Amino acid sequence: MKILSHVRVVELGTYITGPAAGMHLADLGAEVIKVERPGTGDPFRAFKGGLYSPHYQTYNRNKRSIALDTKDEADRKTLHELVATADVFIQNFRPGVAEKLGAGEEELRQHRPDLIYCAISGFGTSGPSRDRPTYDTVAQAASGYLRLLTPPENPRVIGPAIADSVTGQYAAMACLAALLEREKTGKGRRIDISMLEAMCHFNLDSFTHYYSVGEVMGPLSRPVVSQSYTFECADGKWVAIHMSSPTKFWEGLLAATGQEQLNEDPRFNQRLERIKHQDELITHFTPVFREKTRDAWCDLLEAHEVPYSPAYDSDEALEDPQAQHLKIKVQAPSSELGTFTTVRPPYNFDGVPELDVTPPPVLDEHGEEIRAELARRKVG
Repeated sequence: MKILSHVRVVELGTYITGPAAGMHLADLGAEVIKVERPGTGDPFRAFKGGLYSPHYQTYNRNKRSIALDTKDEADRKTLHELVATADVFIQNFRPGVAEKLGAGEEELRQHRPDLIYCAISGFGTSGPSRDRPTYDTVAQAASGYLRLLTPPENPRVIGPAIADSVTGQYAAMACLAALLEREKTGKGRRIDISMLEAMCHFNLDSFTHYYSVGEVMGPLSRPVVSQSYTFECADGKWVAIHMSSPTKFWEGLLAATGQEQLNEDPRFNQRLERIKHQDELITHFTPVFREKTRDAWCDLLEAHEVPYSPAYDSDEALEDPQAQHLKIKVQAPSSELGTFTTVRPPYNFDGVPELDVTPPPVLDEHGEEIRAELARRKVG
């Protein structure tokens, strides 16, 4: 189901935002050609040594790689010839850098007038923060999102590179919209998207609460209201519960744990009181959940229709029977790894999941092949 098989993308991206945007389009079937610096390639390749780090692998599957030094006249010409065949161009440099590399919008549009040119930046193309270096944590902090994740005690940055990956998703969505429009108008677009703008939109719930009712949300604001909990079990594994607002889920939790007496406690017998006394509720249930294994608790919670899940680590999640049924884990032969294992795209078209995947390319893996294709086009 290669929905975008008619689309060619040239990605001059590094680290996450640009490569993530390219990957999302590649997952939908677009032909994505990754242009990299000779010798070293995308800096993420060597994030932990070598040129094939897990960080690089994450965002570069389903692509082809060509190494070009755009400061070299011949290589710059090859880039321009490649762009002339492309529908979308993606770069995620600081404002002004792409122009120095011969990859600015005006220069590329001379070779492909209807090009969709996607420029990803940290803080945008103008304004007082335009030239500040920006990485994931910086964008999370600037958008107000980081404070929603910072632990109240022993504060520190935690979690994955959300700002990077979210910005890549938004960029891919914008490219799809521009492609759809071009089908009708025949005209290309310039897309500018910054990590700051993407994360502010992703943080919409927090801003809505502030501008609607004056509430500045913190890391516990949503979990308290949604009645979300995670508890350690007797075997050292964890289980997560999200009861939301229906009373039946609270009743189910009490029945599953044998704690029906809590309905007589004024701190817990009403939802709003449970919200006020969440710390006491956690204190009460912590030793209770340590009495049985995670599997035992999951059986009881499921029997009483409580919204729950084992709180898996990455070595467990894709082995869950439901994940296996949905075929979320996919594999392909790899010259570098033997077997490349990853997570398939989440959508199903007409009930069919996309199970085919190609491993992230080694540096310049397709360089000769791509150059030969361009040479044939000239002859043709």
